[in-house]
Amino acid sequence: MPLHLDPSFREQLASSDRALIGMWACSGSALVTEVAAGSGLDWLLIDMEHSANTLESVLVQLQVAAAYPITPVVRAPSNDTVAIKQILDLGAQNLIVPMVSSVDEARAAVSATRYPPEGVRGVGSALARSARWNRVDGYLQESARHTSLTVQIETEAGVAAAAEIAAVDGVDAVFVGPSDLSASMGLLGRQTHPDVVAAVERVFAAVKAAGKPVGVNAFDPVAADAYLAGGADFVAVGADVALLARASEALAARFIATEAPERASY
Repeated sequence: MPLHLDPSFREQLASSDRALIGMWACSGSALVTEVAAGSGLDWLLIDMEHSANTLESVLVQLQVAAAYPITPVVRAPSNDTVAIKQILDLGAQNLIVPMVSSVDEARAAVSATRYPPEGVRGVGSALARSARWNRVDGYLQESARHTSLTVQIETEAGVAAAAEIAAVDGVDAVFVGPSDLSASMGLLGRQTHPDVVAAVERVFAAVKAAGKPVGVNAFDPVAADAYLAGGADFVAVGADVALLARASEALAARFIATEAPERASY
């Protein structure tokens, strides 16, 4: 019986009447990802650039997330043809490629997601979960329809080239990373500095003028609200490891601080 794949992130963005809200999955734990997948959020970014995630752990996270009404998006470790091929073959339909700062880099990312003659993706559909081991009719011919590509702008060069990057055929959306962008601007760790915010807003304007959706990473709720008001189509507002870090710190502050004097008397 022919199988049907889920709607892509591109299709989710196109059909939504509001901004899509998501979070990061960085722990490498399928259990944690399953907890997040059932949260009610719209999308879940499984990260391979700054986390312990491997191909094997991403595979299991894609499998557990499939049981929930959330759209998983995998961030590749780099704009690398082999890495992108392997991630897509795992069955990831939605890809984010980091550190795209030029038209050539955007075109390389697109090429890595497409089979020849449009691109350079290696053909292994009979061996891979992407085509459900050739159980998805016409997967090779229609793979581009099943796959969405978001490129991430994280440098001053990327900001300057945002309009041209967004206009590249095959780039479905642009995601702005204020952390690396602030570093690129000499403002390391100052993601909400007015100059960084202004640069993000320039990307928003350029990408929207090209007719593509634009998103941003914003763990600060005030910044997230401002970007949503400024027209963001999708926003990542937290991460599993960050939520655990802050919540565990809050427990320590609440209970150890109140208990410490009494313990000291023993």
